[in-house]
Amino acid sequence: MPDVSDGERSGREMDHLTLADVGEGGLLRRIFPLLPGGDHTVLGPGDDTAVVRAPDGRVVATTDLIVEGRDFRHDWSSPQDVGVKAAAQNLADVAAMGAVPTSLLVGLVAPADLPVDWAVGLSEGLALGCVGTGAGVVGGDLSSGPVVVVAVTALGDLEGRPPVLRSGARPGDVVAVAGSLGRSAAGLAVLQSGWPDAGPLAGAELTGSSAAEVDTWARAVVRTHRRPEPPYAAGPEAARAGATAMLDVSDGLLRDAGRVADASGVCLDLDDAALGGRFVEPLRSLSDALGADPWTWVLTGGEDHGLLATFPSGSVPASFTVIGSVRPRLEGGPDVLLDGHAPSSVVPGWDHFRP
Repeated sequence: MPDVSDGERSGREMDHLTLADVGEGGLLRRIFPLLPGGDHTVLGPGDDTAVVRAPDGRVVATTDLIVEGRDFRHDWSSPQDVGVKAAAQNLADVAAMGAVPTSLLVGLVAPADLPVDWAVGLSEGLALGCVGTGAGVVGGDLSSGPVVVVAVTALGDLEGRPPVLRSGARPGDVVAVAGSLGRSAAGLAVLQSGWPDAGPLAGAELTGSSAAEVDTWARAVVRTHRRPEPPYAAGPEAARAGATAMLDVSDGLLRDAGRVADASGVCLDLDDAALGGRFVEPLRSLSDALGADPWTWVLTGGEDHGLLATFPSGSVPASFTVIGSVRPRLEGGPDVLLDGHAPSSVVPGWDHFRP
């Protein structure tokens, strides 16, 4: 994904003004030129509404929030990072229905003393997050409040296909995932450790890992946490291949697999050998340095925004890795198993209303 650094923001200089200094009109004049138009946009920002083509005749719609202090911290994430993440978590939901993104509507709540440069950087991040998707930012709203809140609504087009729901998994299907698992959670753990201000993670006792290897992984997972890169194209690809169920893994593999199982009335049995080799072991040197369990990151960490899907056996696209199978649910039995046994050593995943 292209990058915009603090010192290279579209060739402009930081003006150090606040939102109160420039007002709503002044801010909009700064950010409108930065927003991507999108392949389906007939009329973009500037009127009471935007006009977006819906070739399929149906519109996929989703919305999500990013809240300062809850979902991001200014000392850990640049405004561009926040913009990329805000776009990603919504565009991934569109892809999880088997649709292609068409447009975003963005609401921003911010304190009056927020630097204009931060709001402009957010717009740059939203544009970066749309690169390669065909989606445009077509409108939104501004308001003031005590903390920054970014609210994004994403629209998508099914291209004539039925939506892929959570409720279609059937016994005999295989379970597969596209994208990454556990990397965003590992990135959060790295940031919580105080890295890099507290020194290199390799200062901890390692088991056969070099300092350079640990530092490389630390940088990689922090980037994933700040700027997730969901496999958008894999959603429509899965739909064309006959996926029976699908969702975006935003709240942790176990929790989201449980949602598919519950909606479909089945049990998802995950293969720890497949998960370990593809997702857990690459994080091992980093987890050793932090004294953490990489299985917890992979099973319960959210915000990678990979896609979890079920397919009839033999129809899994190359962009997906098979990680389990669908079984009949036993009465009173668990929704999700690991190698035939109920997971017992990890918490189930992210919940917005619990610590």
